[in-house]
Amino acid sequence: MDLNLAGKRVLVTGASKGIGLAIVRAFRAEGADVVAVSRRTTPELEATGATFVPADLSEADGPRRAVEAVLAANPRLDVLVNNAGGGDGLPDGSFGDVLDGGDDIWQDVFELNLHATVRVTRAALPALTEARGAVINISSDSGRRIGAPGATPLPYAVAKSAINMFTRALAERVGPEGVRVNAVSPSLTRTHTIAGEGGYMSQVAGAIGVGHADLLAALPKELGMLTGRMIEPDEIARAVLVLASPTMPSVIGSNWSVDGGSTKVA
Repeated sequence: MDLNLAGKRVLVTGASKGIGLAIVRAFRAEGADVVAVSRRTTPELEATGATFVPADLSEADGPRRAVEAVLAANPRLDVLVNNAGGGDGLPDGSFGDVLDGGDDIWQDVFELNLHATVRVTRAALPALTEARGAVINISSDSGRRIGAPGATPLPYAVAKSAINMFTRALAERVGPEGVRVNAVSPSLTRTHTIAGEGGYMSQVAGAIGVGHADLLAALPKELGMLTGRMIEPDEIARAVLVLASPTMPSVIGSNWSVDGGSTKVA
C-alpha cells in the first residue's frame, strides 16, 4: 500500500532512540525527508540519514528555537510527530502516594511531556497549515486509565491525559483548515526506557521493591495486555505512518491505542 509519504517533510521530536528512532526509520523507508530533534544524536539515528537538529525541548524557549532552525533550512513542513517525553530521572518520591512529589517534580514532567508538545506545535502550525499537513502526538495508555499503584507516577499519567485533551481540542480548532491532528497511545513498549537498566521501569522496580526482570515479566498480565507481551517500537511507528498519510483524510481527532488490549473501553 502506497501511503503517499515519499517526499514529505517530517519533523520528529525525541528522535534519537526508542519509539522516536523507530518512527524516523519508518518515514525514511517511505522516502520522506525527516528532520530529527533531540538533545543529542546517536549512531543509530545518524545511520538513518535524517537531518539532526539538537534541542532541549524541556526549556521554555527550546521548542521555538528548534522549529525556527528546521524552517530556516526549508519553510515547508508536512508532518509533525511530537514524541519527546518520558519519565526517566523521576525521583523515588514520585512513585508512591498520588500526593507525593513536590512542585519541581510536576513541573519537570509537564515541561517535557506536555509543554514541549504544545510549544513545538504552536511554532510549527503556520507551516503545517500552509501544507495542509498532519500532527501526531505520542501519548500513553497511562493517560487513559488508572494503572497499578506505583507503576505509573501520577504526574506522568496526568501529563499524558492532558496530551489527549490537547489533541482533540487542536483537531477541532485546525481540522477545518486542513490540518489533521491525532494521537497514538502505546502501552508497555520495548525501549531502553522500559527494558534498559537505569531506565524508567528500572526505577519503578526499585521503588516498589521488585526485580526489574520480574516486573517486566509480570507487567503484560498486570496491565491486561491480551497479547501477553511487550509492544515493539516498530508497531507504534506503523500507526504513526498511517495517521500521517494523506490517504487517510477522514481520521481527525482520534487516539489510536497500540496497547495489546490493555485499555478497556466500550
